[in-house]
Amino acid sequence: MLLKGEGEEAEHISFGSTLSIDCNASRQFDFMLSNPPYGKSWKVDAEKMGGKKEILDTRFNVYLESGEQLSMIPRTSDGQLLFLLNNISKMKDTELGSRIAEVHNGSSIFTGDAGSGESNARRYIIENDLVEAIIAVPENMFYNTPLGTFIWILSNRKEERRKGKIQLIDATKMKSPLDKNMGKKNCEFTPEIRAEILRIFMEMEESDVSMIFDNDQFAYWSITVERPLRLRVYPDREIPSDTFKKTEELEAVRKALASVPTSTPLDDWNAFAKATKLKAAALKKIRPFITEKDSTAQPVLGEADVELRDTESVPFKYEGGIEAFMQNEVLPYAPDAWVDEKKTVIGYEISFSKYFYKPVELREMSDIIAELNTLEKQADGMIAGIMEGIS
Repeated sequence: MLLKGEGEEAEHISFGSTLSIDCNASRQFDFMLSNPPYGKSWKVDAEKMGGKKEILDTRFNVYLESGEQLSMIPRTSDGQLLFLLNNISKMKDTELGSRIAEVHNGSSIFTGDAGSGESNARRYIIENDLVEAIIAVPENMFYNTPLGTFIWILSNRKEERRKGKIQLIDATKMKSPLDKNMGKKNCEFTPEIRAEILRIFMEMEESDVSMIFDNDQFAYWSITVERPLRLRVYPDREIPSDTFKKTEELEAVRKALASVPTSTPLDDWNAFAKATKLKAAALKKIRPFITEKDSTAQPVLGEADVELRDTESVPFKYEGGIEAFMQNEVLPYAPDAWVDEKKTVIGYEISFSKYFYKPVELREMSDIIAELNTLEKQADGMIAGIMEGIS
């Protein structure tokens, strides 16, 4: 249309980056097709928008019903999800609504931990039930990249049978080779292949290459599992003289340590600290010098061992949720573990390999042994022939 330069449509073409200069801020569309740049930095856009941490654009920040702000700002090294969010902001709230088709690489479906901009974008899109299907496209389908790509199909007016569900179509094997490569492109979708993909989508067919899941199949909790800090006390160890500014403070501490009753358990920091009658500030200074971690010691009240901290991903579909996960998967191996609920974050990711991976069938051991025996006999025959030739 830009080259043609005719009609009202050509007048709507604007120069600039959609991210930092939304030239269609007041417009909505019935259909949107896009192939945003992936793996490309949007740092310049971020700077134009006031810096990544200061971006308040409502296309990329929303508020949940709980009042929580959901920032969907991804890493500046890859801004393709921002283009998808931009199009979503322009969907029509009418009876027919709008439909979007966008081509992305794999990072859009799985890159980013729970709570990251990428994961939050997927959360917003999926929790608002906008994704109808994602289609995995063969590798080497494009001129400038060998990577496999994915077509997102979105609608804000899903038909009843699609509500709350996402269809994944694995079309990676559905391709026709080119007679001659065009850059990195060595295959294509023929009209017949395109028709077959469309049929699978329209019929919501379930097969080896098409699976349908509930939206929350792709959701998980990222939980922080803590273990208690356990310290053993060694009260006779020397405390460096520069630990305290005044000599009398150090002497007072030494005196307090010496006065601790011998019956005080040294595997219980809480009991020992109480017995010293020292203030918390003084105890904090001396503890690194008179204690060591000991897995057999008593837990220090209210303190976690950061070296034992771990994170786990708990699927929304896990029966019984986080509590059951801890009971089944963690506590049998670490009975003293607990979840820091303040750090629990919701994440979303979509993994095609998880659902469509087909393990290679291993050969029977008897077949392998038979082949080795055959090779051994052939090798013996070759060696015999060589020796005969030499003699």
